[in-house]
Formats: sequence, structure tokens, C-alpha cells
Amino acid sequence: MAEKSLKLNKFSPDGKAAGEVEVSTEVFGVEPNIHVLHQAVRRELANGRAGTACSKTRSEVSGGGKKPWKQKGTGRARAGSTRSPLWVGGGVTFGPKPRDYSFNLPRKVRVLAIRSSLSAAQTKFRVIEDFSFLKSSKTKEVTNLLKNLDLVGKKVLILADYKAELNQNIVLAARNLPTVKLRLPHNLSVRELLDADAVIASANAVQEINERYAAYV
Repeated sequence: MAEKSLKLNKFSPDGKAAGEVEVSTEVFGVEPNIHVLHQAVRRELANGRAGTACSKTRSEVSGGGKKPWKQKGTGRARAGSTRSPLWVGGGVTFGPKPRDYSFNLPRKVRVLAIRSSLSAAQTKFRVIEDFSFLKSSKTKEVTNLLKNLDLVGKKVLILADYKAELNQNIVLAARNLPTVKLRLPHNLSVRELLDADAVIASANAVQEINERYAAYV
């Protein structure tokens, strides 16, 4: 019979092992569905597009109301407007117009994508109790944590409820580090989980993620 739970490594802020955190195999131990992961990443990229690219057609370009030359007798090709797409300064044929690139996926597919990405990133997780050890909002506080966990220079995703009093310094301390991203546990990104070299998560964040995504049948 398959195990119902597995364990993530837990660390202290100085980088030493501090036990393990038990999580559900239904969330962190499923077989990653590559097709669903691909769909989820496409959705995130598409939903992030501004869709504001815009070019003018011949009817929208200023000028061109006068016929450049008479229809016949000049030996040149017929022309009705200087704003034809064939002319320099003319309109654009089939150019981009503002549009909405976003699309949605069924809830079950989105949940499976999160479970698949969490399972694929399971070995990247470093769980710590919380970020109350950050005594100030200085960047060096987080830099020291990365040194202790041997993550300097790597792409790191931090999952924590940074609105909680325990973690109040993490936002200011981490925002100047270009390789570090900070996200709330209920705002997971499939692309960021897959792209990160390591994930640092508070114990409460792991518990919230585990409870949230284990609840879906």
C-alpha cells in the first residue's frame, strides 16, 4: 500500500538540519503530469501578456486623401492613395491590434498543475520554522540565510505569509536580491516553482499549501 505522507527537510536559520515536516503524497508526491504543466505555464505566460501592440491600417494613417496621379497616361502603376501598405508611410497589412491573450483552465486541471509542480520541486524545498529570526529589514539578513543554506547565486523562491507579524521583515530584506522571489502560499505559480533552483518555505506556508491542495478531490 502506498504511503500517505512524505517528509520535507527542515532547517534552522544557520543552515543546520532541524528535523522534517510531514506532507501529503497527494500534494507533494504525485507523478508530474507534463501535459498539464505545459498548459499551466502557457496560461501564466499568456495571462501576463499586455496585448497592447497596435499598428494602423491604411484607413487609420493620416493623409492620403488625394490621388497621387491620374489613373492613365503616366506609364506608372495605378495608385489611389499614398497610404497604401505598398508605400513608405502607408498602413500595415494584417498588423497587430490590441487583444486579450488570456485563457482559463478547469479548476481540476489547475489543481493538478500545482500538485505536479510541487511534486517536481519537492527536493528543492528547504523548510524553516518562520522568519522571526530576521531582526531587521536589511538585505544582509537574507543574504546570510542564503549563505547558510548554500544558495548564494541561485534562483530562490520564498513562500511565506509576509503579512504576518512573524515574517514582517522578509519583504524589505529580500526585495533587493534579483535572484530571490517572494510569494504568498496561496498565490503559487507553476512556472516559478519549476524555474526556481530552491524553495525556502516557512512551516506555516507548507502546512497551508498541504491543507489547501489536499482538500481537492
